This record gives sequence, structure tokens and C-alpha cells, in this order.
Amino acid sequence: MADFEPRPHVPSDRAPAVPAPESALPADPFPGCTARRVRRSEIDTWEGRLEFWDADTEIAWVAEPTTPYHEKPSRRLTALMDRIAAERGSAIACYGSMDLMQRDEHGAPRRILQADESVYVHPRRARLPGPKAMMAGEDDFPDVVLEVDHTTDARRAKLGLYEAWGFPEVWVEVPEQGAASRPRRRRPGLTIHRRVAGAFRAAAASGVFPGWTAAEIHAALNETELSERTFAVLQRVGAALGAQDGTGPDDDPMLGWHRRQRWAEGVAQGRAEGVAQGRAEGVAQGRAATRLQMVREILRARGIAVSDRGLAGLPEVDVTSDDAAVRAALACSDEADFLARLRRR
Repeated sequence: MADFEPRPHVPSDRAPAVPAPESALPADPFPGCTARRVRRSEIDTWEGRLEFWDADTEIAWVAEPTTPYHEKPSRRLTALMDRIAAERGSAIACYGSMDLMQRDEHGAPRRILQADESVYVHPRRARLPGPKAMMAGEDDFPDVVLEVDHTTDARRAKLGLYEAWGFPEVWVEVPEQGAASRPRRRRPGLTIHRRVAGAFRAAAASGVFPGWTAAEIHAALNETELSERTFAVLQRVGAALGAQDGTGPDDDPMLGWHRRQRWAEGVAQGRAEGVAQGRAEGVAQGRAATRLQMVREILRARGIAVSDRGLAGLPEVDVTSDDAAVRAALACSDEADFLARLRRR
């Protein structure tokens, strides 16, 4: 059973204004992060986590150290995507915290963002990132990016950057469990920011995953084990996506294989059971016919008339033993007496 009950999503305090990417960042733009100098010549070999890097200032805002509180929601989202994809019947691609990059006119990195998870719902149709990064204006934006705010606050500056770059949908998750370092004003919950007329608007449900609500997503990200309720939600969302694409579980390589295997095993078992049942019924019918012929010959030898109908349709002959039938045929006075003796047995 799950140890978390979803609650209706109520946005916490009002999100602060966010700047356009060309404007100066507000004071303390990335709470929970540390500003560090990373030169242009160093950014290509930078391997640490960061929230944002700007070539003009050569400042990287380095993200908080990874903790279970922070990492669990993004890892869980990947697992949820796998289940939805299986139900839909086609893959969903998750790229983790890859670099999301703008390049300058010379092709050099200009600005870099890192999300906690990046999701492509239709990877076969998308221009996917190469080995280095997702390049704005060259690759397609992820359909959804997830930001996990443990001590950070994506609303301060990062959400505005996503909006200005043109990302279609951003989920900001504040987990149920958190360390004492999390600001008290950060209330648990998930907010879906959907792009509407060029600007983000908070929405009750995703536009990418039909009918998947913020409350349901938050519940699924925070359960220790997925509940039956969440499984039902994932099935519903996957089926809705499949209805759009004309696909279903049979189109998933693994589920389809299992279903075909079970079907083949069922057919083989049915055939085997049918053969065994047919053989048993044939033997029983043969014995009953032999017994019936034996009873007729005994009665005729004794001069007892057998009706035109005979004994063929009488179950008493079919279910009794050979010895009982012979004794009754030898002792009876007529056909009716024969059947009566069998019934008494």
C-alpha cells in the first residue's frame, strides 16, 4: 500500500516576476545554488551540475548536492514514463539532466540550463538532442521538463528562462519529504506551467499527457510503492495517448510479446485438454455402446421385448457398471423392470 495520500494542489505563495533571458537576473536568482566562475574555455569540459550558466558573465549557478529527497522524483518520473509508454504501445524518451543550450552566432555556448528531467513523448517524430546537448533552434524542446525544488525555487528566474526560450510545459515539484534546509514557505505540491499564447499559465492538468492532473502526478512521484490508484491513472493516461496514435499495449515490444506468448500457450493447452477430453469421452461412449448391445442381446435371448426406442437414450445404462447391467438383465421380467432395478442401485 502507498504511504502517501494525494492532496488537492493549492499553489503556495505567489510566484515572483521572472525576467526575459536578455535582462539582468534578479537578486538571488537561484536560491539554494552557489555562484561560481566558469570561463568560456572551461564550460565544454564542465561535468558538474548547474542550474544556469551565462557566457556574458561566465558565472555558473551550481545546483545543490544530490540527495535522495531531490533525486527520487526525477528517477520516479522515468519509471512512470515507461509504464505509460507500455500502455500506449510506443516509447517515451527521458534524457535526465542534460544541458539545454543556446549558442551564439559563432556556434559557441551562450547560455545553458539544466533540468532535473527532460521528456520527449514522441521521440520518433522529434529532432532529438545529439551527444553534447539540446540545442535551442536546432533540436526540438522536450515536451515536458521537470524541476524538483528542494531548496531551490525555479519560479525566481529559471521559469522565466524556460518561458522566454519557448519550452512548452514545465513541471515544478516540491516533494513531500525534505530536509530541514528546505525553506518553510515551500509547500509540497506540483505545479504544471503550460505555454498559452507565448506565456506560461498554471494549469490543473498536463496538456501533453491527456487528463493527468497535477495532484495525480505529485502523488505518483511521492509514493514509496506505486498504488493501485496510480496504476489505474497511468493506464488511463497511456490509453488516452494510444487513442490519439492508434496504438495500444499489443504494440509495445515487451507487453505484445508476453500477450502473444500467453495466447500461444493458451491455444496449446486448449488443444491438449480438448484431445484428452475427446479421448475420454470416446472411451466412455464406446463402453456405453458395448454395454447397451450386451443388454439387448440378453433381453432378446430371454424373450423380453425391447421397444423401438430401445435403451439408447436411457442414462441408467450409460452410468452403471457392466456387472450391474448383466445382473439386472438376467433377473428382470421386462424392460421397465430392468430399468427399475438399475434405478434402485
